[in-house]
Amino acid sequence: MAQQLSGKRYAQAIFDLAQENNQVEQWGEDLAVVAEAFEDADFAALMKHADMSNVAKLAATEMVLAGVNAMVRNLVDLLVSKNSVDSIVGVYTGYIELLDNHLGRQRVEVTTAVPLESAEADRINTFVAGLVRREVVLTTNVDESIIGGLVIQIGDRLLDGSTKARLDGLRNRLYTEIASSA
Repeated sequence: MAQQLSGKRYAQAIFDLAQENNQVEQWGEDLAVVAEAFEDADFAALMKHADMSNVAKLAATEMVLAGVNAMVRNLVDLLVSKNSVDSIVGVYTGYIELLDNHLGRQRVEVTTAVPLESAEADRINTFVAGLVRREVVLTTNVDESIIGGLVIQIGDRLLDGSTKARLDGLRNRLYTEIASSA
């Protein structure tokens, strides 16, 4: 929880700095590279290794993040030096939330039982954009356990139109009816 809060604070600070430099989207791309590097379990473990000196850790991040904006790398170096490597992905997540809000975007996750055709994804994108009245960044997932239909996650809202949810609802109603008639 503390790492999540510090991640949000760092995200806000660097977002403000990126805005001052008119580089909010570039920093978002650079932070995506950083997050991807630190989501790699081996690299993250190396950065957390107690026997590795800070100088060696900073040299490793400099090598891995060579193409990243120097100010973004400075943030990474600060977090590595403070042994706050676990905050880095939280910083990225917080930054992307701020960036999406700034650009009027909404991230939406759609889960279906089978892969979506591009035309279906476009229709869903248009539908959701009409609901949220923002540009939609659509992510699709496949989960065969939902049997059919789709589940749409918009921020903290969940629209569950899956066959599994309908069957679960039917089963619960049947249990209720059976229990009340007994």
